[in-house]
Amino acid sequence: MNIQSRNGGRGMSDVLDEREKIAEELLDGVEGEYVEKKRWVLFGLPFSFTKYTIKHDVLTVNTGFFNHQENDCYMYKIQDVQLKRGFFQRMSGLGNVICYTGDTTDKELVLKNIKHSKEVKNYILKNSEVARLKRRTLNTLNIGVGDIGDPDV
Repeated sequence: MNIQSRNGGRGMSDVLDEREKIAEELLDGVEGEYVEKKRWVLFGLPFSFTKYTIKHDVLTVNTGFFNHQENDCYMYKIQDVQLKRGFFQRMSGLGNVICYTGDTTDKELVLKNIKHSKEVKNYILKNSEVARLKRRTLNTLNIGVGDIGDPDV
């Protein structure tokens, strides 16, 4: 069976064009970039040396004053996003956005005490899906099946 018969008579290029159209439709109405700073929970003041830059293709975390550190994670590597807001965070209008990634340096990226946390979470979730569609990546789950020679299976 060739590719055209499986795709209802459409060629592979038609399927890829359709994926790109879906990705463009998902990006409609999405802002280009978020820049947030880590804040104090009690007063919501941005007195910290941590800055989060979230663009459509990469999430960057800059930390430190004397020892500056920059950590990047491509959007297509972000697999899941979680929002956590404690009592005092809700009072201050802050929240923690936790990104579960397939990145080798950080499996969890935590954006601590940021304003507009719900918007940022939705932005990351939407753009990570668009980035995966554009790169044509596939996320698979490891359900605990061992190798072929594994005696426990």
